[in-house]
Amino acid sequence: MQKIELKPHYDIVVIGAGMGGLTSAALLSKAGFSVCVLEMADHPGGYLAGFRRKDFRFDTAIHWLNQCGPQGLVSKVFDILGNDYPRPVAQKRIRRVKGHGFDYTLTNNPDEWKNELIAKFPNNKEGIERFFKAAKKIGKSFDNFSNVFRSEESMTFFESMRFKFKLLNFAMPFIPFIRYSGEKGMKKGLSKYFKDPKLQEIFCSESELLSCLVPIGWAYYGDYQSPPKGGSQVFPEWLEYVINYYKNEIYYRSKVNKILVEGNKAVGVNFECRGKEYTVNSNYVLAASDIETLYEKMLPESIIPEKMKTKLRQAKLYSSSVTVSIALDCPAEDLGFNEEMIYISLEGKREEHGSGDPEKCGISILAPSQRDKSMAPEGKGTLTLYTEATMDYMNNWRTDKDEKGNIIRGEEYVKLKNEVAEKLIKRVESKLGIELKKHILFYEVATPVTHYRYTGNKNGTMMGARPGRENMQAKVAHYQTPVENLILSGHWAELGGGVPIAVRSGANAALLVLRKENKAAFKLMAKYMDSEIGIDEIRKAGVFKPYDNSWKQNLTPAEKLTARATVEEIKNDN
Repeated sequence: MQKIELKPHYDIVVIGAGMGGLTSAALLSKAGFSVCVLEMADHPGGYLAGFRRKDFRFDTAIHWLNQCGPQGLVSKVFDILGNDYPRPVAQKRIRRVKGHGFDYTLTNNPDEWKNELIAKFPNNKEGIERFFKAAKKIGKSFDNFSNVFRSEESMTFFESMRFKFKLLNFAMPFIPFIRYSGEKGMKKGLSKYFKDPKLQEIFCSESELLSCLVPIGWAYYGDYQSPPKGGSQVFPEWLEYVINYYKNEIYYRSKVNKILVEGNKAVGVNFECRGKEYTVNSNYVLAASDIETLYEKMLPESIIPEKMKTKLRQAKLYSSSVTVSIALDCPAEDLGFNEEMIYISLEGKREEHGSGDPEKCGISILAPSQRDKSMAPEGKGTLTLYTEATMDYMNNWRTDKDEKGNIIRGEEYVKLKNEVAEKLIKRVESKLGIELKKHILFYEVATPVTHYRYTGNKNGTMMGARPGRENMQAKVAHYQTPVENLILSGHWAELGGGVPIAVRSGANAALLVLRKENKAAFKLMAKYMDSEIGIDEIRKAGVFKPYDNSWKQNLTPAEKLTARATVEEIKNDN
């Protein structure tokens, strides 16, 4: 059991040990600050936390990674910390889309798919070529994403003006497509390129034209990666090691109840751990946690303007999900799975694909053990079924609430989530023509209720607020809060989601602290984030504390099983 041994005072308290909070904490630790991270779950990572069942390891929620290649934003930030961080693996086969009468695979050579479509729909050749050309332009823009990831909130007026020009150049390829969304918008947008209903049907699951183009653009520039060996959870494990290396602490099962405020300044937090209450004092509080909970429950009622809280309540959020993590009695490739994600679409309305109805929703299928043999024991495999879902499905998943508003999960909840899993498994068997069920050793089901319990995010949302006109106009995304020295980190500070956005927000939150508390580190890191200097200048400057790159990755449960078997075999031979 982890023992709470708080210092009398910290420079920074970070709420949440997801990728955003951990990135902030690691960067500020390297800059020489005392940091205390408080996480309500029992291990780090947020949506990358992962879990173990028997000798299998599962990722909780990961489809693919972006911006994790050598020149990507994530690698650019991690390079500041050290060079022993986990390296993802570039993908060749990326996404297979299987629907009513079609089956196509996007690879790291998108022209293969383009030529396949032209051969299938020769009368639409010109439009198909224009479609892929537009996607390639978008991909080129994303290839420069690491040059425009500094927040304007850390810039001077003139820096901000220069940044706006850079951002405009980055955004130009996207602008013509932003308005095409929804059933009517998608039909109109796709018709600019091809009017054949069968060709348009390939994109029946997408609700925005950009979501059709962006994946192809990423593929053109090789920006798809599989998680590193051991799964995506090794990212937070590495960041945890870096934080601990600098003698800073992360306390788990620690739920923050209140931000301590004096005047209009955050001066610490009150939290609960294993039934005991603690108070920790600090100069800054970085909140990588649900923003509504922060503003409406952790702070004095009058300190956040009601207008601001209303906008946040009305913000358009990403949905939650149902994830079925399956242990197989055979390697996943024996059932025909490869490294690509398979997406099963259903002919029908676009909104039904993300409805959460197990009979109609789109289903993503991944075979993590095919990509990474360390995820399952030898001769066995793992499979993940994933679909978008909402918290309000079937009366909040047939749960109740106690007098404090806590969700109560009873027998009806367990029954429902297993019914949903069985329906998804049956559809996968039917669509792929495989006997999946007879190869299942066991499975675990995560619902929006699960995600809410472990992350605290509103309705179990995966990634916070969605990009879009409404959220941009409402200024939902921000770092600086109305409370002095209370700064947002994590997904709630930005629009969008995924590892790159979480790491970006973590770096920007840390930069805002450096601007006030360590001018030399701030100037150096700001220039680096603006691509005015390289990593060598960071390392030579001596502004950040040294790190010996001593992280050693732990064995996965499957690797430990093999190691134990090897030891027993040696003993028996002797």
